[in-house]
Amino acid sequence: MFNENKGFDLVTFGEIMLRLSPPTSERLVRGDLFEKRAGGAELNVASGVALLGLRTGIISKLPDNEMGTYIKNRIRFVGVSDDFLIYDSSHDARLGIYYYENGAAPRKPGIVYDRANSSINNIRMEEIPEEVYTQTRMFHTSGITLALSQATREAAIEMIKRFKKGGAKISFDVNYRANLWDEETARKTIEKILPYVDVLFVSEESSRRMFQKTGEMKDIMKSYCDEFGVKIVATTQRTVISPKKHDFTSVIYSSVTHGYYTEEPYRDIDVVDRIGSGDAYVGGVLFGLLNYNDPMKALQFGNATSAVKNTIPGDLPSSDFKEISRIIKAHNAVGPQSEMDR
Repeated sequence: MFNENKGFDLVTFGEIMLRLSPPTSERLVRGDLFEKRAGGAELNVASGVALLGLRTGIISKLPDNEMGTYIKNRIRFVGVSDDFLIYDSSHDARLGIYYYENGAAPRKPGIVYDRANSSINNIRMEEIPEEVYTQTRMFHTSGITLALSQATREAAIEMIKRFKKGGAKISFDVNYRANLWDEETARKTIEKILPYVDVLFVSEESSRRMFQKTGEMKDIMKSYCDEFGVKIVATTQRTVISPKKHDFTSVIYSSVTHGYYTEEPYRDIDVVDRIGSGDAYVGGVLFGLLNYNDPMKALQFGNATSAVKNTIPGDLPSSDFKEISRIIKAHNAVGPQSEMDR
């Protein structure tokens, strides 16, 4: 299913943002300093897959100024191709920003967005090179991109159709954000693209609330395959013990094998920074599918990359194939583990 030879293994489309955070656990309302980082759901996914060893690229639009150059340099640093970046030289060009403060029990993390009218919201299909649609094995985008603006929604839907026609598999993360659009609009929009989707990432909450599905979770996951022809459905299962302590695992259903896949959770994860851990999961799953065409491998890589990303500051992952493989091996080991294995 995922073995075709192309120039790229994965191309994504979405907004890339500047993240500003007070150091350690300082508050937004009183801190005087910010740490700056690059982030964005689709970049997080592309970088995770690239770090594991596959060739990825991202389609996005950045301001043609110093901040756009900063983002471009970060994209290159994590091994993602910048071949398909578009630069906005207009007077109104801007990079979306979000401010994030870490939580500490009982205080939860906080986010403030400043992304209105960012450059990606004036993207035009004619700015994207036609050859990209036949150059990748898989295309990925998310509900965040569909929700940003009418321009990004129309572009994402058209890209899904063109990449599908060009022979790529389509991956989609529902990634519902209530501050971007309402549940009814999201449901109606996403249901229109689901017949094109091969790999679907959807939370249990989104399935039950936004898609209004009922019953056992496994039956709900299978329903996307029965109703829309989706091949792989993945749902994460996170238990938040405190802002700094989580358990994490997931379930994958494959309509090809008619099987469900899961494993014991990663327990008592030391959460340094939760942002991007869901995208790290998506990247790990897509790597497992693209590299092994194996749902169980996909689940293991997804769970491991997500668990580890929680321990790393910033949006972007930083774990390579060697580290993740070692973590998977340790997670599945029985009995005492040697402290010398490091």
